[in-house]
Amino acid sequence: MQETREIRVSALVLRWRGSMLMVRKRGTAAFMLPGGKPEPGESALETVLREVREELDLHLDPADLEELGTFTASAANEADHRVVGDVFVHRGLPDDFDVASIEPHAELESVGWFDPDALPEDTPQRTFAPLTRWGVLPALARQSSDTA
Repeated sequence: MQETREIRVSALVLRWRGSMLMVRKRGTAAFMLPGGKPEPGESALETVLREVREELDLHLDPADLEELGTFTASAANEADHRVVGDVFVHRGLPDDFDVASIEPHAELESVGWFDPDALPEDTPQRTFAPLTRWGVLPALARQSSDTA
């Protein structure tokens, strides 16, 4: 039996008109939150700021980020791995953000807006990362009900 290895990541929840921005890496079927793995010595916050800048050419103000929590799930793209994700929520939209012209950079192939309350079922052609589906979305729903 192969040991499950752990991958640490930082990720961003960016919402607009009830939808949430998700990204898909080149050569994969899984949509996930923008973000990625830390470089040596990077904090979770520094990681999400750098990754979002690299992947989406989006420069975030750390003061606009709120920590949602740390979640663990099976990795979407690496067999026999689990991912531990520190997830941040951006308050509102960044000042220089153009929703209509957001484009993927670095290892990303596509971006999309998805309704977190009605995330489509997984298919062989398009899946959603377990960390997002089973960790982040329930936390966002709890957060919404706490503030209602």
